[in-house]
Amino acid sequence: MTNGDEVRTLRDVAGAVPLRRAAAGASGAGAGRPSRREEAIRNHAQILAAAEQLFTERDPRSVTMDQIAKAAGVGRATLYRRFPDPPAVAAALLDEHERILQGRLAFGPPPLGPGAPPAQRLAAFYGAAVDHLERHLPLTLGIRPGPARFAAGAYRHWRAHVRSLLVEAGSPDPDVSVDALLSPLAPEVYQFQRHTLGFPPERIAETLGRLARGVLPESRMG
Repeated sequence: MTNGDEVRTLRDVAGAVPLRRAAAGASGAGAGRPSRREEAIRNHAQILAAAEQLFTERDPRSVTMDQIAKAAGVGRATLYRRFPDPPAVAAALLDEHERILQGRLAFGPPPLGPGAPPAQRLAAFYGAAVDHLERHLPLTLGIRPGPARFAAGAYRHWRAHVRSLLVEAGSPDPDVSVDALLSPLAPEVYQFQRHTLGFPPERIAETLGRLARGVLPESRMG
């Protein structure tokens, strides 16, 4: 279920600014000196690339700001100007990947995108969300749990999407139902099912698809 749009990694982005600067270097004076904006973009990309590797290699909750700064090759002051703590770095990383899924939900082909009945779209969303968790679980675990997670952009977007499907299907009290339907996608729940109980992602996605079809009527559309 890997999406080709994610082939371009954050490490590619981290290297992009120096390459552009080198190309501009042939044109004249000051070519070797990056602008402040270029420097900021490069530092931001290097921080995210280094943090992503650290979050993948070890328990994300054990990663420190000092480790991120050292791996990114930036000063602690530079890092703290952009992020207050490691969960904030993880949230920024997850946002980078989340935008791709958001685009598929809004503009992709059905059943994930518009044009399918709500039950089919919810089942497709569960499948895409499980794939997203499978590939980015260390990042999702690296975000601070509790109320801060619910305030994150990713959860708000997923909540709005699922709520719209409930409304479209005529489901009673979608404001309460939406969080119940999102609860199986909590990172800790997925980690427990996937790595403690050993359930394969295909089984988890298939079961959530049945849940979607059981909660919402299959036939209603638009």
